[in-house]
Amino acid sequence: MPQRRSHVAPSAAQTELAAALADLREALDAPTSFPPDVLAEAERASGSTPELDLRDIPFATLDPAGSRDLDQAFHLEKTSSGYTVRYAIADVPGFVEPGGAVDAEARRRGQTLYAADGTIPLHPPVLSEDRASLLADADRPALVWTFALDETGEVGDFRLERALIRSRAQLDYAATQAALDRGEGGPAALLPEIGALRLERERKRGGASLNLPDEEVVRAEDGSYAIVRRRPLPIEEANAQLSIMTGMAAAQLMLGAGVGILRTMPEPDDAAFETFRLQTIALGRPWTDGTYGEFLRGLDRDDPLTLPVLEAASSLFRGAGYLVFDGTAPDDAVQAAIAAPYAHATAPLRRLVDRWSLAICLAVSSGAPVPAWVRDSLADLPGLMQESGQRASRLASGTVNAVEAALLTPLVGTELDATVVEDRGERVTIQIAEPAVTASAPAPVGVKPGDRLRVRVARADIAKGEVEFEGVAEEFRPRESRSSS
Repeated sequence: MPQRRSHVAPSAAQTELAAALADLREALDAPTSFPPDVLAEAERASGSTPELDLRDIPFATLDPAGSRDLDQAFHLEKTSSGYTVRYAIADVPGFVEPGGAVDAEARRRGQTLYAADGTIPLHPPVLSEDRASLLADADRPALVWTFALDETGEVGDFRLERALIRSRAQLDYAATQAALDRGEGGPAALLPEIGALRLERERKRGGASLNLPDEEVVRAEDGSYAIVRRRPLPIEEANAQLSIMTGMAAAQLMLGAGVGILRTMPEPDDAAFETFRLQTIALGRPWTDGTYGEFLRGLDRDDPLTLPVLEAASSLFRGAGYLVFDGTAPDDAVQAAIAAPYAHATAPLRRLVDRWSLAICLAVSSGAPVPAWVRDSLADLPGLMQESGQRASRLASGTVNAVEAALLTPLVGTELDATVVEDRGERVTIQIAEPAVTASAPAPVGVKPGDRLRVRVARADIAKGEVEFEGVAEEFRPRESRSSS
């Protein structure tokens, strides 16, 4: 279940927080509007009209409620030998002119940024939220992947085609999960079944591509802010498997052609595994055998300690990057969490690199040469994506820090209970339950993850996004003493 942090209500603190968030955007050089030439070109863009007409197939989309930038639509069908999965991706390559104003601006931005006070889109909204978006009840050009799966969920064959589609339903995660829990049918009825089979295929190849807990700042209609921490719903995890399957197919096509860009991530080293193992022991949910993927998949969704265990596991999913190749396929192209070669190819409205992946895959699938603009700019992508990723990370962390400071401003001088979630030597990362804040504090001697601390809020600076805590008389209670009391 979602865990909502206390709201920062409209007040002097709210005014200061709004100013801090605006300053954060400016400091990150995060653009708030598009230049006139970009908007004008986007207004003229109409996309292509594919010869292949798949409008008779009842595609559906599945996204967070209220989304307008819809990258993917699916259609799932059971067959005598397994399943047919159709996965349509917004045809952004057909709308963006290489070397044009929209292209140049997208390269500058790199990805859509999601801020508490508004979205900063990769493309002008006339494209990302209208003409190129796979909105329901509208004819749209799309790049459609068709997968033939056997009864175990293994991909036997696949193809990619440019086609005209028409989505019939815009589903959201919460309502779809609730409907499935009630036993209702609908466009997503087969998704849990197919997702489970794909997760089992992942387990067998040694992968661990888990959807880790979300932490996001949300703004209410009254202007107040809150931070929500939650674990993705089962339907979100099943839906993610469609995207992963498509990314693996895209990587396969590009490796076969000897040109492309892969998403990579190294295997965690022994030190990272040992640190995580100690954290699981301290949290009372020890990882004792099997792979870390099997351990994480086996966690009980309803266990209150599952979230902190998954948060501790996030340290294992670091070091991701992009690998470009042209002429010779790399020998080691495996993305460690997926345990297979993988490419970003399913979110072109929101992520720059996907447009290149899709353009390459479409050319390879149709037997056409890879476009010159793709090859000429391929080497620029890792740097552009790294820069935009750093900007997104700074925006997310800066936003959370500012909102946490605002939540704690009225509590300066107050004592709070906290749980240690990570040992950082002289400092520890603590989790406060109410208001639900993650922060740093001085480490008492002998403290370890899972121990309880009593801390006092010493200072909260909204403008700087800083909070300071100090220990109180009874510094901490070890987990062992709590469990025996």
